[in-house]
Amino acid sequence: MIYEHRLYQEDLEAVACEDIGWKELKGKSILITGASGAIGTFFVDVLMKRNEIYHDAIKIYALSRNIEKLKNRFKQYLDYPCLVLIEQDVSKEFFLEGYHFDFVIHAASNTHPKEYLNDPVGTITANIFGSYYLLEYVRKQKKCRFVLLSSVEVYGENRGDVKYFNENYCGYLDCNTLRAGYPESKRVAESLFQSYIEQYGVEGVVVRLCRIYGPTMEEDDSKAISQFVHKAVVGEDIVLKSAGDQFYSYIYVADAVKAILQCMLKGKSGEAYNVANNTSDTTLKGLAQLLAQMINKTVVLELPDISERKGYSIATRAVLNAEKLKRQGWNPRYSLQDGLKRTLKILKDEGYWKKSVI
Repeated sequence: MIYEHRLYQEDLEAVACEDIGWKELKGKSILITGASGAIGTFFVDVLMKRNEIYHDAIKIYALSRNIEKLKNRFKQYLDYPCLVLIEQDVSKEFFLEGYHFDFVIHAASNTHPKEYLNDPVGTITANIFGSYYLLEYVRKQKKCRFVLLSSVEVYGENRGDVKYFNENYCGYLDCNTLRAGYPESKRVAESLFQSYIEQYGVEGVVVRLCRIYGPTMEEDDSKAISQFVHKAVVGEDIVLKSAGDQFYSYIYVADAVKAILQCMLKGKSGEAYNVANNTSDTTLKGLAQLLAQMINKTVVLELPDISERKGYSIATRAVLNAEKLKRQGWNPRYSLQDGLKRTLKILKDEGYWKKSVI
């Protein structure tokens, strides 16, 4: 399993041993929604690693709408009292009476094109209703910090007036499209959070993530980078479904989780923070070519069908400025090439993704 791989353990230890204010978490409790996703699984693993190394007694509550998926992913921890698994769809009303959390990290969301296409309503409700129900819990607590995981997509399309998006930028979004459900609902979630800060004194931060990759990506993830990695793992040509001129920011999952932790522990309440590794900014075509070179294959062009195109982002340049977070002392560890090499090595060695992408 991925968890046991030497490189994955190195990633966990690197974050768990980083000086990012861990003392604030000792003996505290954390709720992580979307705990079975790419970010959530690494987050849980790194907290468990912190407990293992430093005996910090962090209580971790991992929430997902699929309890069997949670049990399978975290089967190595099922006998550990510091981890509690919770089955819950965040888009439906739920009650957290009897639980106390010092931190709530809202990571539950549909996050890739097929989900945007097949479950557009669920995409919106997880972002808006999920945020609402969690914020209702947080506002009733004496002290609980809320962390909303948002996206580069809230910036919309670059108007051509900036090279990098800083936290104050706002580009164009056509709300009258199916694909707009994801970025628009992320925008609403952020606005709702700001309203709770102003009206109820809730405390917390918004973390705007660029495109994330790593060994915790799921096999059915239909994002372009996930499909590229999948093809590379099974040793096939990398399939590019556009000219590949889109220029985006990317970041390895370990660096992303370290950034989220830093924002959670040191970020100023009410502020938004961009998370990106600007040494990893590249075009889709450049990304595909890099992976093809790694496995000695080629990049082939395959035009998407109409339904596929409906799920794609229209952004042509979405590059984040992460200087605000860097001023707090955060810096990414892995280059794009290093992160991709680690991802391929872990997934290949552990026998994941043995078949071609559907």
